[in-house]
Amino acid sequence: MMIRKESLNWPLMSNNISSDDLKCLIKFLETNPRLTQASQVSEFEKEWSEWLGVKYSVFVNSGSSANILTLAAVRHLYGTGEIILPPLTWVSDVVAVIQNGFTPVFADINPRTLSLDDERVIEKITDKTLAVFLTHAQGFNGLTDRLINVLNERSIMLIEDVCEAHGSTFNGQKNGTHGLVSNFSFYYAHHMSTVEGGMVCTDDESVYQVARMLRSHGMVREATNDKLKNDYKLNHPDLSPDFIFAYPGFNFRNSEIGAVIGRNQLKRLDGNNEKRNKNFSLFLENLNPEFYRTDFELTGCCNYAFNLVMKHKDPDFRDRVEKTLDQYDVEYRRGSSGGGNQLRQPYLKRFLHENEYSLYPEVEHIHFYGFYIGNYPELDDDRIIALCNVLNHI
Repeated sequence: MMIRKESLNWPLMSNNISSDDLKCLIKFLETNPRLTQASQVSEFEKEWSEWLGVKYSVFVNSGSSANILTLAAVRHLYGTGEIILPPLTWVSDVVAVIQNGFTPVFADINPRTLSLDDERVIEKITDKTLAVFLTHAQGFNGLTDRLINVLNERSIMLIEDVCEAHGSTFNGQKNGTHGLVSNFSFYYAHHMSTVEGGMVCTDDESVYQVARMLRSHGMVREATNDKLKNDYKLNHPDLSPDFIFAYPGFNFRNSEIGAVIGRNQLKRLDGNNEKRNKNFSLFLENLNPEFYRTDFELTGCCNYAFNLVMKHKDPDFRDRVEKTLDQYDVEYRRGSSGGGNQLRQPYLKRFLHENEYSLYPEVEHIHFYGFYIGNYPELDDDRIIALCNVLNHI
């Protein structure tokens, strides 16, 4: 393939599975181990919990599975109701709400964080609100003291989607530790990768035990609470203790292979995040603020992407931006997280009033005039500045 002379050769993610990860995996495979969920998964869950600062973690086969499993656990433990979430999120957040029988209620975003605007959320709270499912979009912190205080006062659950924000913080505490339960993704293009994978995290033992069972077909033997298991055995003497299914569950298990890679990647996550934050700050400092938004809230941010958001609604300029990025071989995604406004998607329109997507102007702006470009640790300063120069001279 011919490389254009002016090519920046900038993929969304580069080298997220390192040679060291592969060497570690090969060494493990040479021991002729069991490859399905076993001791490596348990160790990864323990190490991840320690890194995050929670009591319990459940390793699953994707961040999307983590979303679905989390909402299923909430439904079994607390029933159904309304869940407030942003239109700017990954599709599986919305799907998990719908498939588990909750009513989705949408609120607009804060343009400085791309996450839920606390004022818009508070406006949508009713006596039917069971939870707020907040996405820390693209590595930004989406929480505020005001939002947490209102949720606590009204006994409304907070569920955190941290799939794009590993290491982000609020008030110095890692996101994913503020609510009842949180979800992470280890997809290839995220802060760290297990190829495919995700994690459900909580301090609540009931959520943890239900999540463990739901992960493996609803089997009681997957629980770690001996009293819970014995109670099921006593109440169901006609069943084999190895095959008691407490819930209509899933097969969301991951493998020992994913856990080995995850354990090795976790060792360098903090260092990589420091480099990403430095990269993002340099990117924003060198963008022309007349053309692009540069006033993002960086406190607590841990971003794996360069957010390129046009300051004004200008379709012609947007088209020139896309053409230029293509010309310089810079991979990008328009609409940022999940392709922009989920309310415009065919799967969701059938549940909504006509043109409901237009009620969220901040999300609509990102949908048409927002992009993200890859941000990875090995980027050097000169390359980032070169990209900014290209963007500033469109």
